[in-house]
Amino acid sequence: MDFSKKVIFPDSIFAQEVDGEMVLLDMNTENYFGLDSVASDIWKLLQEGKTIGETYEALLEIYEVDPETLRKDLETFIDNLLENRLAFIE
Repeated sequence: MDFSKKVIFPDSIFAQEVDGEMVLLDMNTENYFGLDSVASDIWKLLQEGKTIGETYEALLEIYEVDPETLRKDLETFIDNLLENRLAFIE
């Protein structure tokens, strides 16, 4: 995955924070997705327009985690967004 790229969210994705977690609704398919607190933090950072690399660096500052574990988890999260057509890479 190219960490210099940005993740872009289609206008058809509606996100709402509920009790510290994000709920996503794909208005095209009417599918709901729930994000835990860590995934919610990733979503928020990506929504700010940060590159994947900038998001990775920000998460390293927020969480005490092995950098390689974070890299794999971030890539998995983004892959899931892409597979569910909740985002695309630009």
